[in-house]
Amino acid sequence: MRGNNPRVLMAKPGLDGHWRGIIVVSMALRDAGMEVVYGGNMTPAEIAEAATQEDVDVVGLSILAPGHLRLISETLEALNRRGIGDVPVVVGGAIPEEDVAPLKRSGVLEVFRPGSDLADIVAFFRESLPKLSVHQRPLTERRNG
Repeated sequence: MRGNNPRVLMAKPGLDGHWRGIIVVSMALRDAGMEVVYGGNMTPAEIAEAATQEDVDVVGLSILAPGHLRLISETLEALNRRGIGDVPVVVGGAIPEEDVAPLKRSGVLEVFRPGSDLADIVAFFRESLPKLSVHQRPLTERRNG
């Protein structure tokens, strides 16, 4: 965490070609002072690799195509395999309401569905993320508790 500005990896797992939403959200986060690493279309393993290499505070996934449950699950598993399963994951896109609770139970921090207000998304990143992850604490704090 750089002050109150998280470093965010934004990615689209799989081959989803709908890119407008991720670009708009990425720009809103950037304009709010956050450092955004745009990954575009990536496999779950590539997302985990980029999150590790870029030392991000949060992973944002955008999905507008079928297969979201599988792709998100594979991404969470890939993050765990890389030893960074404590990095919060936030999902946005065409996620059916009935899939929100199962996604949160699986480890997704928040789900933003179509029609979510950009100001609400930015506020969530700004206000919720600093309170969450051991990953976001300085290394000495991580070792001590």
